[in-house]
Amino acid sequence: MLRIFKIGCLLLSCLNLLNCNGQTPKKQSNSLSNDFDKSMPFYYNMPEDLTTSDTSPAYKGKGQKILLTGTVYQIDGKTPAPNVILYYYQTNSLGVYETKEDEERNMPKNKLGHTHGYIRGWLKADEQGKYSIYTIKPGTYPSRNEPAHMHITIHEKNMKDPYYIDDFVFDNDPLLTTNRRKKMENRGGSGVIRFVQKDGLWIGERNIILGLNIPDYPIQNTNSVNSGKNIGEDIISFTPFHAFGADKGTKTCPICKYGWYHGVLYFVGNNPNWNEIKYWLIFLDNESKKREKYLKAYFIYGNESNYNLNNRKQELEKLGNELELTKVALTFVPSFSDKASEVYLNKINPNVENTFLIYKRSNIVDKYVNLKPTPENLIKITNLLDETANEYFKLSRAKQN
Repeated sequence: MLRIFKIGCLLLSCLNLLNCNGQTPKKQSNSLSNDFDKSMPFYYNMPEDLTTSDTSPAYKGKGQKILLTGTVYQIDGKTPAPNVILYYYQTNSLGVYETKEDEERNMPKNKLGHTHGYIRGWLKADEQGKYSIYTIKPGTYPSRNEPAHMHITIHEKNMKDPYYIDDFVFDNDPLLTTNRRKKMENRGGSGVIRFVQKDGLWIGERNIILGLNIPDYPIQNTNSVNSGKNIGEDIISFTPFHAFGADKGTKTCPICKYGWYHGVLYFVGNNPNWNEIKYWLIFLDNESKKREKYLKAYFIYGNESNYNLNNRKQELEKLGNELELTKVALTFVPSFSDKASEVYLNKINPNVENTFLIYKRSNIVDKYVNLKPTPENLIKITNLLDETANEYFKLSRAKQN
């Protein structure tokens, strides 16, 4: 009996070493390394109890107040990931990592003069993966050699070490050039924030995809056939020729002109199934009519076989008239590897039957490859558009001061 009692006590002691989420073998740290690259100060002054929403110490002061919010997903981009810890730090509105000794979260400079300042914090995604950060918009470094940004680091409960993801950066920043966007690593998905405004608060959404574009990440996405950029990444602008629709006769970038609300990019390459294409186009046209300005749908045809510009233009124009389409744009490129239109940057596989990239604010919220126009799949897309049109969806763009 005594032996059983001792075993029970031992098991209870082991369980008490873990918190309720099995989260963290490491505890709060009060020491700083001289090399932040080798020893990240993720835990410096970290509180023991974290919530799903955090307000930075700067929020009560001067500067444009912002809310950064979204959902943390597993690597499939669809399954919410609960209890993930997020650590952020940023400059003040002047672009300086300011220190304040009287602030609880303050990080003093180490021996090399490095610091994350006092505008920093931690939060933990809730059971649905939701998170929210209330802070001020960081300023650009005085040198103006980088766009304004907020650093963000992730710690998953089953991983030993934290890892960084792409910074939060801001779409309206003149320093965030096209070349910079193309060079982004998209770690955890795109970090580009597109603000809407509610009263004086600017609101930006970002969904975080765990492990996406993280080297040596232990879990791999299991999609057997891949085509197109990943969920969580931004659509890269490209210029197809418009054979039918509002921009007929032009080479117009879908994302540049219609990227603010929802969009559906329906790509078909070397293996068109015209009966199914017609079914999809009628469905997308009806959805566009129902949702008005809040949805723009595009058909992008990239069949390399026997390509001729005039023939392709006539072929799609005839199709649009036959189906009596009023909202869907019918466009084409010579191939999905075409560099003149820059469609190649979106990584479409020309040999699959189709690729659907569904976006919101130019960011991919879902992707389907070889999707059949079954009643179940039509409902799936309708539901996705409904579910991602949240409380911020129809708000106006933030206005620069």
